[in-house]
Amino acid sequence: MIDDSQRDSMFELFIFETRQLLEELEQELLQCEKTNQIEGSIDAVFRIMHTIKGSAALMQYRNISELAHAVEDLFFILREDKPQQLDTPQIIDLVLGAVDFIKDQIACAESKQAVDGDASSLIATLHQYVAQLKAGDEPVKEQNVMKETDNPGPEAPGYEAVIHFEPGCGFEDVQSFALINDFKQYATAIRTVPESFIDDEDGIHLIKSQGLKLTFQSDLDMEQLKTVLEKNAFVKEVVLTCIEDEGKQTVKSKPIIDLDGEIPQPVAEKETKETRVSEPKTKQSNGEAGVKQSLISVNVNKLDLLLDLVGELVISEAMVTRHPELDGLPLDNFYKAARQLRKITHELQDLVMSIRMVPLAATFQKMHRIVRDMSRKLGKEVRLNVVGEETEVDKNIIEHISDPLMHLIRNAMDHGIETAEERRSKNKPEYGTVTLEAKNAGSDVLIEIRDDGRGLNRERILEKAKRLGLLTKDESELSDRDVFGFILLPGFSTKEEVTEFSGRGVGMDVVVKEINEIGGAVLIDSTPDVGTVFTLKIPLTLAIIDGITVRVGKSQYSIPTTSIRESFQMKAEDLITDPDGNEMIMIRGECYPVLRLHQLFNVHTEVTRIDQGVVTMVESNGKGLCLFVDELLGEQQVVVKALPKYIKKVKGIAGCTLLGDGSISLILDIPGLIQMMTA
Repeated sequence: MIDDSQRDSMFELFIFETRQLLEELEQELLQCEKTNQIEGSIDAVFRIMHTIKGSAALMQYRNISELAHAVEDLFFILREDKPQQLDTPQIIDLVLGAVDFIKDQIACAESKQAVDGDASSLIATLHQYVAQLKAGDEPVKEQNVMKETDNPGPEAPGYEAVIHFEPGCGFEDVQSFALINDFKQYATAIRTVPESFIDDEDGIHLIKSQGLKLTFQSDLDMEQLKTVLEKNAFVKEVVLTCIEDEGKQTVKSKPIIDLDGEIPQPVAEKETKETRVSEPKTKQSNGEAGVKQSLISVNVNKLDLLLDLVGELVISEAMVTRHPELDGLPLDNFYKAARQLRKITHELQDLVMSIRMVPLAATFQKMHRIVRDMSRKLGKEVRLNVVGEETEVDKNIIEHISDPLMHLIRNAMDHGIETAEERRSKNKPEYGTVTLEAKNAGSDVLIEIRDDGRGLNRERILEKAKRLGLLTKDESELSDRDVFGFILLPGFSTKEEVTEFSGRGVGMDVVVKEINEIGGAVLIDSTPDVGTVFTLKIPLTLAIIDGITVRVGKSQYSIPTTSIRESFQMKAEDLITDPDGNEMIMIRGECYPVLRLHQLFNVHTEVTRIDQGVVTMVESNGKGLCLFVDELLGEQQVVVKALPKYIKKVKGIAGCTLLGDGSISLILDIPGLIQMMTA
């Protein structure tokens, strides 16, 4: 009996596995498009679509299963008939259309919407193309061509088949149902032993011990029938007998080897490219010594909970070892033990963080499809160069950067890369190049999106900014980065013509919003006719950060260490006040606004003179701000906690943390404070 928890587990595995397979399929097809050769990928595409078909049938997503089956039929013809003249671009377009449909349906399933998209037109197009291939090319091996027999004749011979599934594959009742449902197009008068097996413990036990027995009629010969039955997922062995003359023809298949030479694995046991932990497991193969499988998939929610517990452990360790009542006491042995506890706690924290780290490769590889589709729609030849895809960041960070990368690449191709004629006139290669590069920079990751296009037009951007009233200071005081930063504002677009991709003033502000939400920054550099570089500066993780704790009155605040440039004490005469009463300070020839935190948060303090406290310079997006605080209390790792909704209304606060003495410290939102002071 399959309970709800098992069904939920099946659903999660289906979603995860299908997404992985679709990504693998996209990359395979894009590689084929580069070489204009699909022959080398036929087996891989067939295997992927066969797996998706079987998994979708298990989940009863008939439209996905039927579409995958149609693609599988196409590649079966390509594999068996070996047509001589193939239209590779058309085949790739057909399969990518199927991939997009399945992706949409998977998204519907995840959001609990009906998975009822109409794939009939895609299936019809695939069938039409298969018919053209059959009409245009003589098959190489007629006996291997699998013909559908929806209506075998009344004189069709009878057969008996016993199908044994892979041991431990799980859900034998559902596997049997999917096999029979697929087999209906090749046979009639199908009877099964056991007759009942869906959610039937006795039937499932009989299938496990003796196999699934089928009796049926079919116009296919024994070799063709064996091929049809063996191609189903998790089938280990098929024993086929012609019951017209029992004993005369009996075919017993060998254990099935998948197209790529590997024994098909159950969905639940497949390795995943995401979060993994080790668990030794031995698998026997052909009587040889087992090969240890040391990777298993783990639900990300469990890792989130584990990270929360480690965060609480970090806080508890600080509360014990830094308790105020211990001050001044001669506790040498205690502090020695405390240092060991701190060492173990930090090692555990680093280990948990490393488990959550995911390479950027999967996210970067998705951009190949964006470049491919936009190149065709814009009529521009653009090549994507990926560097540093092995760089790792926290999984939660990954989820926030996919959309910004997509917008920036589209922007580079639409705005930046010139047409082939324009590039020729500038002595550039006819094809444009977009480079996507990631690299580590301390506790941050830098992601650069570079193009070799026309670059940004400073004068045109400045003119548009003037028209919109965005200038807050004289244009002579604006650096190139200041001017280029205007294109990140909502509604700002210099594109005169509205197209499918740009001209509506949306997209770039989405980049800033997503990156700011994870405490990152966006920097822009550009050189006319050389190109533009967008740099995303993002943290490695959002859960635990290094911070400097400062005091304002009786309140304490934490400033992320990565945002701090320097701290210093200043003299009263160094303070500059403009006619509007805004305070500023000149540092190395550049003017920075001064923000008194006690005034911003209405905190009572005795430290009000600028020369009594400490000034901390922070920066974000290339802009700086000087924060005036009472004193610096020291550096420590802080566990970021979310704030209740009513506190989020306070500008300049990004979250909170619990300090070692049990007090609460608010974490400052540096990008928000800078935007508030410079807007």
